Amino acid sequence: MNSKLFFSIGVLIFSLNSCHNAPNNIKPNILLICVDDLRPELNSFAANHIISPNIDELAQKGISFQKHYVNAPSCGPSRYTLLTGQYGPATNDALFQRAQWLQDSTVKTYPSMPEWFKKHGYTTVSIGKVSHHPGGRGGRDWNDSTIIEMPNAWDRHLMPVGNWLHPRGAMHGLANGEIRNKAEQMAIFQSAEGNDVKYPDDLTVNETLNQLKELTNYNDNPFFLAVGIIKPHLPFGAPKSYYDLYKDVTLPPIPHPEKPERQTTWHQSGEFMKYDRWGKDPNTDPIFAEEVRRHYAACVSYADDQVGKILKALKQSGAHKNTIVVLWGDHGWHLGEHAIWGKHSLFEESLHSPLIIYDPTNEKKNQNISSIVETLDIFPTLCDLTGIEIPEFVEGTSLKRIIHGPEQVDKTAVSYTPNAQTIRTNTHRLIVHNDGYVELYNHSKPEQETKNIADQHPELVKELTDLIQNKLH
Repeated sequence: MNSKLFFSIGVLIFSLNSCHNAPNNIKPNILLICVDDLRPELNSFAANHIISPNIDELAQKGISFQKHYVNAPSCGPSRYTLLTGQYGPATNDALFQRAQWLQDSTVKTYPSMPEWFKKHGYTTVSIGKVSHHPGGRGGRDWNDSTIIEMPNAWDRHLMPVGNWLHPRGAMHGLANGEIRNKAEQMAIFQSAEGNDVKYPDDLTVNETLNQLKELTNYNDNPFFLAVGIIKPHLPFGAPKSYYDLYKDVTLPPIPHPEKPERQTTWHQSGEFMKYDRWGKDPNTDPIFAEEVRRHYAACVSYADDQVGKILKALKQSGAHKNTIVVLWGDHGWHLGEHAIWGKHSLFEESLHSPLIIYDPTNEKKNQNISSIVETLDIFPTLCDLTGIEIPEFVEGTSLKRIIHGPEQVDKTAVSYTPNAQTIRTNTHRLIVHNDGYVELYNHSKPEQETKNIADQHPELVKELTDLIQNKLH
């Protein structure tokens, strides 16, 4: 055979084989890890007493947004903003409300983030608590397949429940299949003997590993895989081995632990206080307060291990080279600051949560970004990083130019509850109550959110109030 012809045939065969083995779409995958009630109490966010090696390793590879703020201080509305890229109702049923709007032709609605990526060729999979209900369904036990929290969003939305019987049973993360019925009969914290399988997040992680195999071995499309880890949500329960990590750890003092004197968004920590506390109050019992904080820390380390298992599996699959990883806390959590134990306020502690974005194509590593960013920004950022059109309806800003370049963005963060709205700038926080009362705090002063200076700065109050109105309306 002519040598030139033989060479040409060889090149053709090689080319055909290469085309067959190449992915049909080179767009990056997305792995979104949502962690419930995770304040930025991580070693990579300057909490040196916390043991969080897996999340810290992700932070070293990626970009940590040290001033990330959620748009609402509770699970449902915060996840609404994450998954739609829009401000929305300030209630936990926000996504179910949106599902009803989708059935009403008179109400203008837009695709959710997973639906948008699905329209652009992605396989979308949700596991665990990504929307407000783990598994994304309604009904008495949150497993009614006719009541979908996010219609049209997921190719698969999964919630393994094991001994917990149903998603509602697994929601509060109690050990050994225990289901919360009456909170007052459940201990505020627990440490079960045994390994990670004692708690339901282990089921979520194992299903995630199964889905990763499916998505990387048998799926020709890029994937959008969202995983929701329940811990450290109340009650604070994790295997005892995680609590033992903190036996000899000295916890830092609780900053500004006093109840505010003037009108604020302070509340009585109702979600926390309704659990069985053996008659103890952390605001008056410092020994009990420290126990609560240690159990919260144990839950953080437990959640960190779950993140580590997922990231290890992603690397073993080889897909890590083409997968953008986002780790996001759905809101902050007070551990005694302002005498609050919980979320639901508009203080810094309720709204400040961790955000880490790892882009494998980015040469910048281990960067701590001090620009203010919002959960609202994640949807357009992921579009920008994957080369997908940013839809006009999203209300956030792409962070790609921060992630890939030296540019800082001068942003503000707006958040809300049913009764008040707030805006955070680099120097101040303004809170405007529905009844017209205002709070203004200077974050460049040591007093920060303990001294209301609204009376002294009426012009700044007016300026920031107008900014809130412009962003929300």
